Amino acid sequence: MKFIDITEKTLIDEIKKEFSSLRPGLSLGIGDDAAVIKAGKKQLLLTKDLLLDGIHFYKDAHPPFLLGRKSLNVSLSDIAAMGGTPLYALLGLGLPENTSGEWIEGFFSGIKSAAEEFDTALAGGDISRAGGMTLSVTVIGEGKNIIKRSGARPGDMICVSGKLGDSAQGLRLLNQGAGLGDDQRNDVLLKAFFDPVPQVVLGKIISEKKIASSMIDVSDGLSVDLNHLCEESGVGAEIYEEKIPVSDEVRFYQKKDREICLHGGEDYSLLFTVPEEKKSRLKLLVKEYDISEIGRMIRGKDIILIKENGQRKKLEIGGYQHFFR
Repeated sequence: MKFIDITEKTLIDEIKKEFSSLRPGLSLGIGDDAAVIKAGKKQLLLTKDLLLDGIHFYKDAHPPFLLGRKSLNVSLSDIAAMGGTPLYALLGLGLPENTSGEWIEGFFSGIKSAAEEFDTALAGGDISRAGGMTLSVTVIGEGKNIIKRSGARPGDMICVSGKLGDSAQGLRLLNQGAGLGDDQRNDVLLKAFFDPVPQVVLGKIISEKKIASSMIDVSDGLSVDLNHLCEESGVGAEIYEEKIPVSDEVRFYQKKDREICLHGGEDYSLLFTVPEEKKSRLKLLVKEYDISEIGRMIRGKDIILIKENGQRKKLEIGGYQHFFR
């Protein structure tokens, strides 16, 4: 493998080619929110996330309790995106030598808070001294009706839970010097960045009721993650700009601009597709879980954004993507 001027996606694709053979029991490998392993009559889900200081969080600005919660919750969100139940977590923790005992206590209190909220046991891990703070979390879960990224078909409705853009707007405010407690409106947005909530309960309901044909969590941004569903399912999509859910707090800053909702990451909402014949199963969840229908899957490969004036244009992928040079 040669890694020159390669994007995150092409790197993953190359790794997938090299390790494409499935060991007996491994029914779903690289390329989805979690791997799936058959263990007797059960299907186990395995996922890992890496969080780096200065990339995914800012140690000096992120309250340690909330960072502990976030470090576990982003991996729990991957289990939610497969319609699974989280069971166990492993933590890899790289700490700079000047890290205080008070910070460590707050961080693990946050881990414990999220673990108790979602009935997940911290089962082990590793701790090491590091030049910069590094967090690595592995979560093991289980599921029955596993929902992959690859099941969408033309005509399926595209749905998303919650509002989009809050976390990205919160990060903007943080970079502008805002802090928790300064302003009630800003607190909503900062909290979305500091303490995202994985949609574990909703993911399980969607799975149990067999509502979705495909699903993913919105971690890198709507445009990127919808593109993942399209590529894995071999379809295109059209979405209506005016139907993209936006909070009053984001609307205050962005007015009618939806760019931050299209491309801002770390919302950890669930983005999923629903066949027309299963629409009635979704109705009971729409209000309780704030679910919006934003478009349809179509034939082809492109994602088409339909503006409020009816203009159609190809949506350029603009969410967060890692680049390797």
